[in-house]
Amino acid sequence: MFGVIVSGRPVLTAFEKISDTQIKFSIPSHPPFNHLVVFTLPGASLPVDAAAACYLQIAPSADFKLLGALSNDKQSAIFKIRNTAVGTAMHGIGVVDEDVMTDGGAPGSNDAITLGISLEPIAQVEANLAAAKAAQGGTTTGQELVRAGTPIAAPRQTINTKLLAQRIIQNAFNFLSSFSSGGSNDAVPLKSFEEWWKKFEKKIDLDPGFLERETG
Repeated sequence: MFGVIVSGRPVLTAFEKISDTQIKFSIPSHPPFNHLVVFTLPGASLPVDAAAACYLQIAPSADFKLLGALSNDKQSAIFKIRNTAVGTAMHGIGVVDEDVMTDGGAPGSNDAITLGISLEPIAQVEANLAAAKAAQGGTTTGQELVRAGTPIAAPRQTINTKLLAQRIIQNAFNFLSSFSSGGSNDAVPLKSFEEWWKKFEKKIDLDPGFLERETG
């Protein structure tokens, strides 16, 4: 039902079932990485009035920290992992909004990182996210299931999740179609997808709002 992407690695869909409402992904911490992408698989949907809360645990700490959540209205999220200590307890786990990505310390332990996903009542998840936001001083964290508007110098148009997803898919299609030979049964190598992802991630780093400005 869910997939995980770490830049430069194959898409991860294999998980361990903990309960009827909880699963976990084990992610090797090496080679180091800074971001996690979590998304619902095509055709999958969450139960009505439920959200998928995402938690992260980095050894040797046994604590799971709330990263954010997915919902039927927000089917993907990019999380930034902040952990500058090698082989020590977590210094902290943060999130990054899809429109803002900056480099930071990456997980340094040789142990696997555990991503837990829990189906919970959406009202409960929203309350937990609000509490996390308040704990960070009331700033926008990117965790919000419905993103709050941020005061800026000039008006900025907000696009909905569906349109944003369509533009990401279109961006990938335009890049990968250049590898097509024109046949109806073309297969694109995974290496090509990974190349697109690296270019796409770099473009977001350099120009976070480019998807919002795209037309067509």
